[in-house]
Amino acid sequence: MAKIKNVAVQMDHVSGINIAGDSTFAMSLEAQARGYNLFHYTPERLSFRDGKLYTSVEPMVLRDVKGDYYELGAPERVDLSTMDVVLLRQDPPFDMAYITATHLLERIHPKTLVVNDPAWVRNSPEKIFVTEFSDLMPKTLITKDPAEIRRFRDELGDIILKPLYGNGGAGVFHSTRDDRNLSSLLEMFGQLFREPFIAQQYLPDVRKGDKRIILVDGEFAGAINRVPAEHDSRSNMHVGGRAEPTELTAREKEICERIGPALRERGFLLVGIDVIGDYMTEINVTSPTGIREVKKFGGADIASLLWDAIERKRG
Repeated sequence: MAKIKNVAVQMDHVSGINIAGDSTFAMSLEAQARGYNLFHYTPERLSFRDGKLYTSVEPMVLRDVKGDYYELGAPERVDLSTMDVVLLRQDPPFDMAYITATHLLERIHPKTLVVNDPAWVRNSPEKIFVTEFSDLMPKTLITKDPAEIRRFRDELGDIILKPLYGNGGAGVFHSTRDDRNLSSLLEMFGQLFREPFIAQQYLPDVRKGDKRIILVDGEFAGAINRVPAEHDSRSNMHVGGRAEPTELTAREKEICERIGPALRERGFLLVGIDVIGDYMTEINVTSPTGIREVKKFGGADIASLLWDAIERKRG
């Protein structure tokens, strides 16, 4: 087995994370506990020249101590292919900057193992990849045509409208059949986004929670339920959602079994899916979260399971 020594983490700057719920922090802590050397960098530092991918990295030491959780050493310019593993972990938006980063990282993968596989991250946008399993989804429309969206709402009554490449619950709206703001909302979306929007059937089961299910190398690893605040349709925890322990239903087990082979084929070692009631709404492959919450509620140590999978893949 090829031994892992050096791990680079491509992320939003470590100074801005909330360690209580940050999955990148949990993954990096586990790497450090295994004796790997951690190196921190942000995506705008990537440079491609003469067939090699360079970046300025800082040695990183982590502590699970709020307010005093990291130290960064002096920056050093390195050929990123000299790293054993790169964790691709910056948050969306999934824009051209993100896509360009995947093209650059593809130049060093798989000799340097990039997690998740950058080519498949690029080719599997989270709200589009899920449409390969349309029978597991609520009714969904992807379009920029206002007439199509009005027709969709007339048919279904309540809908959710959101950006196609957004994240974290930003820009998610619940529009009811008698909502007179839809035209204004579509005008605003048209001004903000060049790409199509996504409309989905509103699922009343969201009041019971939006379940985050985490899979490691295509296998179920853990889950939490995220319950939205009383006056919000969004369950994302940083906008007021509440995490609680949960178990998988028979339907959720079926969903995991159905998608597992596709995740393995694409080299997705860490994936988070969102399930409301009996329906999967997203397959998150960029920087899925929930690792620390699962462990907090007595579930598996998913960071450890992930590094076991990375070590097998390196072998």
